[in-house]
Amino acid sequence: MTGATADLRRAGREALAMGNVEAVRRVAAALQSAPGGAAEAYFLLAVVEAGTGRTAAALELIRAAVAHAPSAEYEAQLARLLLSAGRDGEAREAAIRAETLRPTDALTFDTLGCVHTRLGSHADALRLFEQAVAHAPGNRNFRYNLAVELGFAGETDEAERHFDVILAAAPTDGRAHFALSGLRRQTPERNHIARLEQALAVAQNPDNRLRIGFALGKEYEECGQPAEALRHLQQAGEQRKEQSGYTFARDARLFDTVEHLFAGRPPLSGSSDPAAQPIFVVGMPRTGTTLVDRILSSHAKVRSAGELAAMPLAIKQAAATRTRAVADAETIAAARGQAASDVAAFYLARARQQPAVEGQRFVDKLPFNFLYVGFIRQAFPAAKIVCLRRDPMDTIWSNYRHLFADGSAFHDYSYDPEDIARYYLRFDRLIAFWREKFPGAVLELGYEDLIRDQAGETRRLLDHCELDWDENCLHFHEQDGAVATPSAAQVRRPLNADAIGQWRPHADALGAARRLIEDAAPGMTRPGSA
Repeated sequence: MTGATADLRRAGREALAMGNVEAVRRVAAALQSAPGGAAEAYFLLAVVEAGTGRTAAALELIRAAVAHAPSAEYEAQLARLLLSAGRDGEAREAAIRAETLRPTDALTFDTLGCVHTRLGSHADALRLFEQAVAHAPGNRNFRYNLAVELGFAGETDEAERHFDVILAAAPTDGRAHFALSGLRRQTPERNHIARLEQALAVAQNPDNRLRIGFALGKEYEECGQPAEALRHLQQAGEQRKEQSGYTFARDARLFDTVEHLFAGRPPLSGSSDPAAQPIFVVGMPRTGTTLVDRILSSHAKVRSAGELAAMPLAIKQAAATRTRAVADAETIAAARGQAASDVAAFYLARARQQPAVEGQRFVDKLPFNFLYVGFIRQAFPAAKIVCLRRDPMDTIWSNYRHLFADGSAFHDYSYDPEDIARYYLRFDRLIAFWREKFPGAVLELGYEDLIRDQAGETRRLLDHCELDWDENCLHFHEQDGAVATPSAAQVRRPLNADAIGQWRPHADALGAARRLIEDAAPGMTRPGSA
């Protein structure tokens, strides 16, 4: 690369960092005719296209960059874009190639760490994030990713140390406050309430205020101050609902479409491979799905694949709709007539990315797969489905008090107790629909029943999944391995009844939601074997 080409490269990177798209395009045009500059031109244009959501165009450009001059940086960006396109297997291959090309910059290490986190390869992600921070210790984003991954791995003290470093430099960083609060259960003797209140008092950024508010709600609740917890959660929930523009009508339409699609003959055509036996753990969020996933993956013949988006993406791919959402009424309706074998193939192409032991089965614990039970039954007739059931009011409160991940429209119902109650009732109705449609296919496992009779309910779970008894399933909390969900701290403890009845201190504030549940009670279903 000549000096002039190097100068153009620097100019392009500076324009990219500033978000000056026109300048990036001008520099890329100049690089195209500069000696050795074509690869960098394609790279810059790929990043611009990716930033506008044009993933297919970005993929073509980044592949051209790799073809002209293979590098760890270009391969890492290729892996990231492949992951965005739902091509997980190719993303993993690109990430492996990137490492063989010996990356030297912090951003590439961080990018590869993010790819491996999304792929569920948490040991690799942790190693790469550590390298990113070693190369750029002052970069708060890189340190945040490392701290989160340490939390997934159960390295709580080390994670907390990194979050404290971030907050020393940026006292109102809402992401760090929220993640730090979630690392463990807070106590009156050990908590972050004073620091959180100070941060909230001076924070200006709405996203920071939102996350600090939810962190305060959690910590006040766990420290026995329910009134203060509720005050912060109400303020934060109102802010989030206003931002999302959510109305329950959108989700009601989705439920209606699912029920209508499966009311008659099965909507998918043809048959699928009857041999595949994935295990799907579904249910409302915050009802014990991570707990059951942990119990099952403690079995010698089972591994956890985490919360896969593979089934919603498989239906989206089969339906070929152009709507922005993965799960919407239009996509569900357009799935009619698609081949069950295609859905199965699309699903398995995404789900089978983790290295597997011969003869081992995997658990997909995406809670919202309860919407896809009918598709699962057609695509995988031998699959096992377990649906978690929890007391409706505890479900409402637990959903309300938790801030779910950004960018997931699945959770937009969760910022108002009455919306959550309406959502719960439609969930309950849909499970009753599946029970009638597929008798015996779905094991409904009560969270409270599991707490009361761990051995008996665990045996019932294993029997349903056609698994032999394994004593390790009773000692799930001793299992090694990352837990990449908000329930990580809970599932590293033995079973306990701490979460039962948590809604009661807030009975007055939840009165309207409770009335919705009570009015519907005569028609509601009860946990049991569907």
